Amino acid sequence: MEQDLPAPDWARVFDVAPAPFLLLTPDLVIVHANRARLEATATTLEATVGRHLFDVFPMRPDDPSADGLRNLEASLELARDTGRPVTMAIQKYDIPLRDGTWAERYWSPVNVPVLDDAGRVVLLLHRSDDITDYVQLRGEADRGQRRAAEVEADLLSRTRELAEANAELRALGERQRRTARALAGLAATVSALASAETRAELVARLVERGRAAFRADSLALALPEPRTGDLVLTEDGAAVGRSVPADGQHPAAVAARGRAVLVGDAGAQPPPAPGLAAWAALPLRTGSRSLGSLTLGWSAPRSFGEGDVGVLEAFAAQAAQALDRVTRLEEERRRASATRSLAESLQRSMLTEPPRPPGLQIAVRYRPAAREAEVGGDWYDAFASSRGRTTLVIGDVTGHDRMAAAVMGQLRNVLRGVAHAVEGPPSQVLGVLDGALAAMGMTTLVTAVLATVAPAPEGSPAGARTLTWSSAGHLPPLVVPPTGPPRLLDRRPDLLLGVDPGTPRRDAVETLPPGTTVVLYTDGLVERRDADLDEGLARLRAAAGDLAGRTAEETCDALLARLAPERADDVALLALRVLPGAEPPRAESSPAGARGARVPAVPEPNGAVPPWPSAT
Repeated sequence: MEQDLPAPDWARVFDVAPAPFLLLTPDLVIVHANRARLEATATTLEATVGRHLFDVFPMRPDDPSADGLRNLEASLELARDTGRPVTMAIQKYDIPLRDGTWAERYWSPVNVPVLDDAGRVVLLLHRSDDITDYVQLRGEADRGQRRAAEVEADLLSRTRELAEANAELRALGERQRRTARALAGLAATVSALASAETRAELVARLVERGRAAFRADSLALALPEPRTGDLVLTEDGAAVGRSVPADGQHPAAVAARGRAVLVGDAGAQPPPAPGLAAWAALPLRTGSRSLGSLTLGWSAPRSFGEGDVGVLEAFAAQAAQALDRVTRLEEERRRASATRSLAESLQRSMLTEPPRPPGLQIAVRYRPAAREAEVGGDWYDAFASSRGRTTLVIGDVTGHDRMAAAVMGQLRNVLRGVAHAVEGPPSQVLGVLDGALAAMGMTTLVTAVLATVAPAPEGSPAGARTLTWSSAGHLPPLVVPPTGPPRLLDRRPDLLLGVDPGTPRRDAVETLPPGTTVVLYTDGLVERRDADLDEGLARLRAAAGDLAGRTAEETCDALLARLAPERADDVALLALRVLPGAEPPRAESSPAGARGARVPAVPEPNGAVPPWPSAT
């Protein structure tokens, strides 16, 4: 008399099989590994599941001749694309150990696609026997060849075994099909969760993928409330509006404490949510830390086989890893946002409105980068100085943090003081500033352009101005003339501030006819990671090609929109325009005063401002 045998539990067979097996998505993301595989590679499920195969097992960097990774990738892709098993030759593929060293290993791999009822490849089964002992024990070449031939001869029979197992898997009963579907759903979930950037997005994907993978009627999360520790319930992506005590007997609370709750038929037992006849409450943990729990519910009773439990636990592990990652990411964003808000407020409070000297138009812009964590030391300044001159400054303190913004504020104030105290050209002011920074113990590197604008000497066009400037390692000013193409005042800059206070500094002079605009800017306007600085400066000239005749405000807005629309870096911008048809004010005479006092200069008979006095 024949006896009916129970259908084999293939999930358990997979886990306890002595051969090392690895289950992968078609994109080569690890879904599961059996015990033999974990032991052979000295890894754990927690450290491997959900990661790309070659992130977990990279190619040995100090062995450029090794080709095991490339061969394995090609074989897996062939099995995926053809839907047929692929047997590989023996491969040398070293693996990293936990202590940072590498172990030399030889493998005999076979890759078998797992198909769904429609014949589509949903998973890849990878078997790779460790034959290192065989290879390392061979002595003579012919003996090694015979041993390799024996191993190769065994591959065909093992391939047939796996192919038969695949066929049996497709022919299993409903319970085994359910496990297979859940595994396929888990594979799709791994990729979906990996790209979630916020907790809300993660919860939505968990609900969508989890309910579909397990054909569940509901999915609920229970996450601890930071202040009280109670568990806040979210069902199918929406807040339930209540919480449960963390030390209570609610299935979500029991699971959050580390013990899974599986109820196949509730009977008279009260369900965790109305209408549920079966549920599985699973812990969400990373290491020894509890993140809460996840509960799947069904409206009809169901049984939980060992294969079902394994897939549910794998799903919960994926959810926990993704939740931990997103929680950390949101906390980093929150801290970065607070840091940025403080630094940006500090910075904006020190970047004042420019003056409005007769005959000149000045516009300024400061625009922080879009990245939360970065606010830098970019700054501008413009103020009236003695002898009828207007002083312009653009600068950049190295770094992107609160310290850079604070140093910028100190530097700006010191520069204003030096500029008012030193009756000399921009080069002399920068030299004194550099010495002052060293005396104050400030070691930060700074780039800057300091310029003064004054009435032009006799013989210049009516209403023209003279621009005198000195550059401490900064980008060249841009000139947009009333006619002709824009150009850069491209003179080799002197040394940055903060390197050598004793370095000599130079000045340059440019006549600005009426209708001319001068633009000072920081590197965020022109620098790109994928291009060199010369390309950025060429883009700047091209972007300014049609700006002749525009106001200073329009010039700033156009350059920002054309050159930095993505807000990749901080940008400080200052534009000065010499208004056409406006006569510059005459410099007033200076009455006698105390030594060092700021008094107006006495104009020359032709109305020009006298040259800078010699430094004493």
